[in-house]
Order: sequence, then structure tokens, then C-alpha cells
Amino acid sequence: MHNKGMDFPQYRKLSNEKVFYKILNDREFEEIQLIGTVAKLHHIVAKQYPEMLKIQDLLSLENEAYLLSREEEFELQKIKCSFSNDKLL
Repeated sequence: MHNKGMDFPQYRKLSNEKVFYKILNDREFEEIQLIGTVAKLHHIVAKQYPEMLKIQDLLSLENEAYLLSREEEFELQKIKCSFSNDKLL
């Protein structure tokens, strides 16, 4: 499951542009979920096999639901998370 020769981080998104991913390595990623006007940031460390498979699916781009993304796109969504979290305080 190691992605030798692949540079990290890698960026992906769902085709509906409601979930964005920053893949840090073959066992860890950040996920931003857009739910209505709220953006939620999750940090996932893959400890179980299904989580590891999800990272492999994201990297392989074999599933048409996942698209390439860019750092700028992810960071823009991350800013929205900051504002969403501020509303909750």
C-alpha cells in the first residue's frame, strides 16, 4: 500500500464538490465536508483497513467520484471551516 515515488500532499475532491481531501501520506488525510453553509474539518489517521483502502481509492482516481484538486482549492475551503467553527462558539 505504499505509494513510492508519489509526492505528498495530494489533493482530491468529490465530483459534487461537497468534500475536499488533503492526503498527507498513505495513512493520513484531512477532509473538509461542506454541509449547507457549514464546513467541517476532520483529521483522519488510517488505523483500520477500510480507512487505508479509502486513501488508496483517493490516490488511484479509479473511482469517477473522486477528482484531482489543488492546494489553493483546499485552503479556500479550510478558511470556510474557520468561519464555520467561529459561529459555534
